Amino acid sequence: MNSLIDPELWALVDESRAFYASRQSGRGTSSLEELHAFQAKAPAPAVCDPLPAAEVVSADGRDVPVRTHMPVSGPPTGVVLEIHTGGFFMGSAAGSDLRNRRLVDELGVAVVSVDYRLAPEHPWPAAPDDCETAALWLAEHSQARFGTTSVLISGFSAGSTLAMTTLLRMRDRGLTAFGGCVLQCGTYDLSARTPAGRLIADEYFLDAYAGAASDRTHPDLSPVFANLRHLPPVLIVIGADDVLLEDNLVMASRLAAVGNTVDLRIYPASPHAFTGHPTSMARAALSSINDWLLERSIAAD
Repeated sequence: MNSLIDPELWALVDESRAFYASRQSGRGTSSLEELHAFQAKAPAPAVCDPLPAAEVVSADGRDVPVRTHMPVSGPPTGVVLEIHTGGFFMGSAAGSDLRNRRLVDELGVAVVSVDYRLAPEHPWPAAPDDCETAALWLAEHSQARFGTTSVLISGFSAGSTLAMTTLLRMRDRGLTAFGGCVLQCGTYDLSARTPAGRLIADEYFLDAYAGAASDRTHPDLSPVFANLRHLPPVLIVIGADDVLLEDNLVMASRLAAVGNTVDLRIYPASPHAFTGHPTSMARAALSSINDWLLERSIAAD
């Protein structure tokens, strides 16, 4: 696996290991009661400046709330549809405000973040339905609303799962609005049918999200089982110490095997969600993601 890691990143390993040595490894919820306790303890989202526009958008007979961040210095060079993290049961579009504002300020893009419905009150397919609604709206209105047809999609953890299912749904409709996709530390087998999927088989959030689904290998739930042909370029970012590493390696391999353009970037001494931590490794990863997005947002128009 070391051959897949940028050699320049090894200089950051000692700092990263020192940072995580003082942090206790987290684990997911093991019951509905724990899940509700996690939700109750969640802090209020930090406020960004300027505030995004909160609105409800509609497409294909469905509505979904979104938060839209716009550049302050001129028209956007592109639009990123952002799908937030939270294990399918936590988080919100507002929780991504600071990160999305930084992306807008650094790249000059607009960011539209989806406030999809959360499990267990709204199990699958509620969340992918909401993300698809936002994607359809953006595909139809990007030129009129933002002055650009350069549209990208990004997801973080559970948001990456939903980003992939959104791309698959759009492809199956014959729509090619999205010119690229960034997937950070996603999970792609929720069925525990693959060796990678079995590593998280005991996580309760999977039950909360899947709900009454009779077959968790359904590609809308577990996109690693999907026909992955004819998708836009994909950047996969994953930590070498992430329990989801194998799942991401499998997804990258399957995407590449059917002819998609895949850029797999593995970061050493980095656990799940490492780009949300104040380390040089995280900053290197975020800078790389920004460069990738910028290249595609400018090239598309």
